[in-house]
Amino acid sequence: MIVCIAEKPSVAKDIARIIGATSAHEGYMEGNGYQVTWTFGHLCTLKEPHDYTPMWKSWSLTSLPMIPERFGIKLIDQPSIKKQFAIIEGLMQKADRIVNCGDAGQEGELIQRWVMQKAGAKCPVSRLWISSMTDEAISEGFSQLKDQADYQPLYLAGLSRAIGDWLLGMNATRLYTLKYGQNRQVLSIGRVQTPTLALIVNRQKEIDNFKPEPYWVLATVYRDTTFTATKGKFTSKEEGEEAFKTIEGKPFTVTKVEKKEGKEQPPQLYDLTSLQVDCNKKFGYSAEMTLNLIQALYEKKYTTYPRVDTQYLSDDIYPKCPQTLNGLYQTKFGGQAVYAPFIKPIGGKPLKKTKRVFDTSKVTDHHAIIPTGVVPQNLSDAERNVFDLVARRFIGVFLPDCKFSTTTVLGEVDGIEFKVTGKEILEPGWRVVREKSSENSENSDNSENPEKEDKEEKTLPTFVKDESGDHQPTLTEKWTTPPPYYTEATLLRAMETAGKFVEDETLRAAMKENGIGRPSSRASIIETLFKRHYIKRERKRLVATPTGIELIDLIREELLKSCELTGIWEKKLRDIEHQKYDAQQFINELKQQVTDIVNDVMRDSTNRRITIT
Repeated sequence: MIVCIAEKPSVAKDIARIIGATSAHEGYMEGNGYQVTWTFGHLCTLKEPHDYTPMWKSWSLTSLPMIPERFGIKLIDQPSIKKQFAIIEGLMQKADRIVNCGDAGQEGELIQRWVMQKAGAKCPVSRLWISSMTDEAISEGFSQLKDQADYQPLYLAGLSRAIGDWLLGMNATRLYTLKYGQNRQVLSIGRVQTPTLALIVNRQKEIDNFKPEPYWVLATVYRDTTFTATKGKFTSKEEGEEAFKTIEGKPFTVTKVEKKEGKEQPPQLYDLTSLQVDCNKKFGYSAEMTLNLIQALYEKKYTTYPRVDTQYLSDDIYPKCPQTLNGLYQTKFGGQAVYAPFIKPIGGKPLKKTKRVFDTSKVTDHHAIIPTGVVPQNLSDAERNVFDLVARRFIGVFLPDCKFSTTTVLGEVDGIEFKVTGKEILEPGWRVVREKSSENSENSDNSENPEKEDKEEKTLPTFVKDESGDHQPTLTEKWTTPPPYYTEATLLRAMETAGKFVEDETLRAAMKENGIGRPSSRASIIETLFKRHYIKRERKRLVATPTGIELIDLIREELLKSCELTGIWEKKLRDIEHQKYDAQQFINELKQQVTDIVNDVMRDSTNRRITIT
């Protein structure tokens, strides 16, 4: 008998239907030589400190650092989990072969490997590896099952991550709670959560310590068009007024008119982070909400595997794209074929193929998030919003570049130069598929974000070189502004690039290797900070609480709160997955780092304490 194990009952039922296991039993389905069972996500977890030795049950500074000689796993202590595990164990003990049908990622690999280890499975194991849950993808996956050994590096990376988080989290949390928490508050420290909190706290301090300074901007209105002085800001009012007097009453002369035509390529396809960023900006969805919505769309077979950090498709997807577009062509919301007008002009012709979209070398286990071509039915409003973004982004990559012209006009009054720039869309190309989001006032926050997705396009009147005439100069007092608070959108971007704000798509992609946390874990890290009351929401802003600020102030060990160091750890974990780094070396390094942190904190003779609970 072949035993297949999936991560959720709903996924198991889909698989069972496709492979002919149609007879229902308690905890599994059977038929056609298969038994299909399921977990509920994690059934097993790493053992807790007290499982290794009774000495570690009570929290004590003398027992730190806690470093088990060998890490072990245990069943999560819940009746429903124990009941389902007993069924799985019984099936696996008698199996001729097991097919691991867990989510095709690091976490999915870890979940099922631990269950198989705990169940004492001895038979050969195959791996189902698919990027979408459509019937076709499941059938194709079963016809091309892989050997579990092919995914050993993926498992080792997941195991190293779990052990690393245990080592740092268990030891540092007890250490800081006992040393600085005054027995009143657990001070939770984590390998990813603490550097993320430090990002928010440091930004907040920049804002709190910011001293606004005035400056003056000289501009003038000529032919209903505002030109700004190219020399920029005046730091004193007197300087500005002197320049104002220089140009007042004298004619404005156009010195140069330059028109350049340019092209704008479609945005790249979505990975999980860029989808979470857009959903936060457009709809105010939290990172966790977006992950749950795109996961639901995947399980309903409407979109591909969501927990990805690539924005590319492998070349073998290209022949399937017309079929996917056909599914979108037939998609209707509210009786309207919403995507048909965009797809019609490219239907029946060879689709555009560029390296910005199709590049097998940029795809490891999974490709970018795209629709599957299955026509969606009965979506909630939120699911529809997320699906719509993914669908439009996918259609857009096959549409022509947007063509525009940029006009720059320079003018001069008595030696002072002025400038205005205007942009005119000549051929919208892919922009026809971009839907302007109507952000309501509750979700919009003008201070949130230096990245403005849609800069206003203004068409200028026709100016001619050497024309001249009257103008109305203005001198406006302005004040320097502090950096914006983080929103979930900008925090996700900062986590992706180890704390650096990177707007350029290509550069950001290059820095992903050193991001903090995995795309799939960043949402839960942010939620953990809320649950610990280290941060709170004020509209779309993320604001550190007094406790969060005080905790970061307490931590002197740079290792615990540095985004760059945590980013280096993430890079090593990815390298373990790609067989470029040794898992045991990673664990040994962390053991040493944890030991050093414990010793450093123990030597702290100051009387620092957390005062806010």
